[in-house]
Amino acid sequence: MIETPVQAQAVVHRRSGRSNVVYDSARHRMSFLEEIHETWAYRDLLVQLVARDIKSRYKRSALGIAWTMLNPLMMMVVLTLVFSSVFRQWDTHHYPVYLLSAMVLWNFFSQSTTAAMSQLLWGGALLGKIYVPKAIFPLAAIGTGLVNLVIALVPLMVIMLVVGVWPSWAMLFLPVPIVLTAMFALGLGLALSTLAVVFSDVVDMYQIVLSAWFFLTPIIYPESIVPEGERLWMYLNPMYYFVNLFRLPIYEGTLADPMTLVVATVVSVATLALGWVLFTGRIDDMAYRL
Repeated sequence: MIETPVQAQAVVHRRSGRSNVVYDSARHRMSFLEEIHETWAYRDLLVQLVARDIKSRYKRSALGIAWTMLNPLMMMVVLTLVFSSVFRQWDTHHYPVYLLSAMVLWNFFSQSTTAAMSQLLWGGALLGKIYVPKAIFPLAAIGTGLVNLVIALVPLMVIMLVVGVWPSWAMLFLPVPIVLTAMFALGLGLALSTLAVVFSDVVDMYQIVLSAWFFLTPIIYPESIVPEGERLWMYLNPMYYFVNLFRLPIYEGTLADPMTLVVATVVSVATLALGWVLFTGRIDDMAYRL
């Protein structure tokens, strides 16, 4: 009798009184829904990976966790000294808050998407020994980035008080842009990880893209200096919407217009769905390449 893949997951051979279980990977293919289920089942491992990343990052640092707060502060000081006088004619008041409120979110996005690739490549050695849902590694990168983002909000609040920008009730809206940016970063990180497994140069090329992307996003300069004829390119930049959603409640104490929220939501959901489908569609191939 010939067994079909549906009838059995293993073929048991009786040889010399011993049973050998032969597993055929072609009989079980991980779909995007199954990967969600498996990732949820390994949620404790996800927490441990995030905790490991946080501990390893600050274990050998003399400043420890304070570095997460000092790093954006020092970057803010340098950029403020360089650009505050340049943009003064455009009446960019409280420039340190304007700059730092966008830098905090940008650092989360850039570091998380980069770490998503390196996390998966690092996990290749582990995947060869035991079964672990491969999506757990990009998710751990986003989780670590979220922890660092929350920590970085502390110096941001301090700078706000120093320069005289008082927190408003609009800041209660901040979890929304944070979640949307995390979804966008995860979707992009999954897509990049899929490519990085096949082409290792993707990691280095992405750093170049990030550098250009940073200057194409109104982070260090006000949106008003962009010529009317060139603003279409700015509106095609997804980070423009995420930065605005995050910055306005902090810098101006107001919420972004509904269209900005709609665009950011559509982009984040679409990117996450596309990245997840691409990633899970190549899961079987990753096991051989990592």
